[in-house]
Amino acid sequence: MKISALRLLPLAIATALAFAPATHAATAAARAENAFLSQADAAARSARVSNVDYVLDFTLTGKENFGGTTTLSFDLNDASAPLTVDLDKASVKSVSVNGKSVTPAYNGWFVTLATQDLVKGRNTVTIVYERPHSTNGEGLHRMVDPVDGRVYTYSHFEPAAAHQMFAVFDQPDLKGSYQVNVTVPADWEVISTTRETNIAANGDAKRWTFPKSKKLSPYNFSMHAGPYKKWEDSSGKYPMRLFARQSVAQQVKPAEWFKYTKAGLAFFDDYFGIPYQFEKYDQILVPDFLYGAMENAGAITFAERGFMYKADMTSEQRARLAGVIMHEMAHQWFGDLVTMKWWNGLWLNESFASFMGTLATAEATEFKDAWRAFYSEGKQAAYAQDQRATTHPIEVPVPSTRNAFDNIDAITYSKGASTLMQLRHLLGADVFRKGVHNYLVKYQYRNATLDDFIGSLGEAAGRDLKGWTRDWLYQPGVNTIAADFSCKNGKIAAFSLDQSATKQFPTLREQRVQVASYRLDGKQLKLDKTVAVTYKGAKTEVAGLVGAACPDLVYPNFEDWGFVKVQLDKRSFDTARAGVSSVDDPLLRAMLWQSLWDGVRDAKLPLNEFISTALNNAPHEKDYTLLGDVLGKVGAAKHYLAASDPDSAYAQQDGRQLEDMAWNAAVAAKGNDDFQRRWFGTYVNLASSRQALDRLASLLDGKQTLDGLTINQDLRWTIIARLNRFDYPGAAGLVKAEQERDKSDSGQAAALAATVVRPDPAVKSEWLDTIQDPKTKLPFSKVRTAMGSLYPTEQKALAEQTADQRLAKLPELDKNAGPVYMRAYGPSMIPASCTPASVKRLQAASTRMTALSAGTRRALLDTLEEDQRCVAIKQAMTVK
Repeated sequence: MKISALRLLPLAIATALAFAPATHAATAAARAENAFLSQADAAARSARVSNVDYVLDFTLTGKENFGGTTTLSFDLNDASAPLTVDLDKASVKSVSVNGKSVTPAYNGWFVTLATQDLVKGRNTVTIVYERPHSTNGEGLHRMVDPVDGRVYTYSHFEPAAAHQMFAVFDQPDLKGSYQVNVTVPADWEVISTTRETNIAANGDAKRWTFPKSKKLSPYNFSMHAGPYKKWEDSSGKYPMRLFARQSVAQQVKPAEWFKYTKAGLAFFDDYFGIPYQFEKYDQILVPDFLYGAMENAGAITFAERGFMYKADMTSEQRARLAGVIMHEMAHQWFGDLVTMKWWNGLWLNESFASFMGTLATAEATEFKDAWRAFYSEGKQAAYAQDQRATTHPIEVPVPSTRNAFDNIDAITYSKGASTLMQLRHLLGADVFRKGVHNYLVKYQYRNATLDDFIGSLGEAAGRDLKGWTRDWLYQPGVNTIAADFSCKNGKIAAFSLDQSATKQFPTLREQRVQVASYRLDGKQLKLDKTVAVTYKGAKTEVAGLVGAACPDLVYPNFEDWGFVKVQLDKRSFDTARAGVSSVDDPLLRAMLWQSLWDGVRDAKLPLNEFISTALNNAPHEKDYTLLGDVLGKVGAAKHYLAASDPDSAYAQQDGRQLEDMAWNAAVAAKGNDDFQRRWFGTYVNLASSRQALDRLASLLDGKQTLDGLTINQDLRWTIIARLNRFDYPGAAGLVKAEQERDKSDSGQAAALAATVVRPDPAVKSEWLDTIQDPKTKLPFSKVRTAMGSLYPTEQKALAEQTADQRLAKLPELDKNAGPVYMRAYGPSMIPASCTPASVKRLQAASTRMTALSAGTRRALLDTLEEDQRCVAIKQAMTVK
């Protein structure tokens, strides 16, 4: 047996054991008494249970509690042991099993059905209960609109929160059908997986009846209810509807939604070769949402905060809308139609949807540069994360539902999508598509594993993909490639690609890329030659470039085929620094900017030299998508300036130069709304000098204008938050005045952020207490907003006052607050101040706090690593 195969053996054995049939159920260990479901317990249950059907009855009044009845029917192949049904924090009124009323055996997390009440064969269980609505964005969430007092509800179940709404086998490999009946106030809409078949008056309320759905994993089912505004469009193959709260309906652009939805459904029907399965396509904009969007079958939810527009949409906003619609739509096939067996397979759902969403956006909409946007955004986040000490393989074990989202990050979404793109290049686009089609046909309405997916692709390609799978999916870390060449008499005499890995993650991978050589023609870089190369191992000769003209710049991942960090040779690096804006190809320009920024992050290129390059080149950038990428790097550079020593002369000088660059570019962009708004947004985010803050205050009160730009409500709040961040005179009063102008939910959130960000010790103390109070009545969305605003980079002295307390509190919060809370708390609230003392404090905490949950410990270690990076960047600066 080869050593590579041995590496996979423990995981293969563990997987086989986890899903082995429970032949001796009576002797199995009892399920742990806690809020989470282990993989072992889930496997034992699914080995006994099959053919699941739900009849769900809900009564919603708009008040804080709701009533429910779950009638659960299923086949049981072994009745010799108790069986659990998940139901969280409910008041159970009654339980009946196979027509017999039984005393509920309920611990607040699940109902246990006794052996003597179960039968081998078909069983029916009815559980009647009442439960509070959730306020943390999971289960059946309730929100009261502050504008008009209307109540809205929506469900969210991923990763495993369906049992926060109804009694259920809450695991992905127990798919079931759902027949739903809902009694709601008369003016409410109800949206679910299927379309209603009847709406009947029921006193002052109405009763909605929905037909039995197709088989779905519990987390893919949904139900949403409230007095939503509804838009409809029947111009495509499938009926489309869009819903939003009444008070924000003016901020919704339904024509854009329907345009991209219609295009996406046509694209995916054709690409997958399988028609869309859920008959109608509803999309619901909801408040307080935890994430960006959710792929509920036939009833997709979207976070309001990302898709409400108080002015005309920019190109970036339209592109983002199209991309998210396509991502969630891809899930309707890959995730809903075919679903992973357990949460360790969630990455494949998200990676595939990221890949297919980008492909659909590029091919079915006007945003042909979608892959460039993917490179600049998601892929860079994945590169950054994959270079951390805490990186992880794409495929990782998930012991229980508590850990389901521990690794939902840029590795899951963007590295995974990049590996699929790389696999497509290796196999060929047509072969890859055929393999995907075969997989969806074979496993539709079923659960599948990574081996099933890779097996379908390998069968279509006639190739064994075990080695590829091992290297890419089970081994963490990003490789680096560099061009190694020599020239003689103006020609390339020898050329190779050198691949390297870190000591911590030494795997070298096979990958197909393009190598491009460029020559300077005056001040312009001109493409001379490209060669496609499949490289593996430490060194790969590239014979196709031998004899070509000696280049001024070589880029060894041309057109971004590969997932690999590029290290430019010295000549190419100097060429890029001298004239990155002289490159015609916008994707290559983006890549060269990234190489320069990598130099800063690796403490090889001084930050002030990068800022100088940005000042000289950014104002000349004419590609809208790339400009956003470059200005994002400028903002990150300003962050490192502020973190290092914001009061130093060089930081203030560079800061003023960046402010002037952004303001002058915004003025010059008159007549181009997209560019002007992008530059002005950057100006607001860079503003810290008194002159810049004075200008913002004048723009806010109308004493000054920027020709061509309208200061809309969102911009007003952004300016007010910036003024409060730097304690501008009168800024606190601006918050109160603006709240009178804008009483919306988004206005409340903006006012909260602008208040919390103030450099006031009393404000900080009050809000830290609120954030760390597990009994706070604030909706979690507001708590999360406060977390993100409490300690901005410039307020190091204030942050230091509570740094020790926040670190000391971390284990207690991690134990009691739950994973949803900690996913927000860790990255925002673990203290770091870009000093050797801060690094030492974090090192001591990481040594001491070894019992933290996996997600929280990763947040701690990532904060430490970023603090170390910040100190190194500060030390690398060459200040005159």
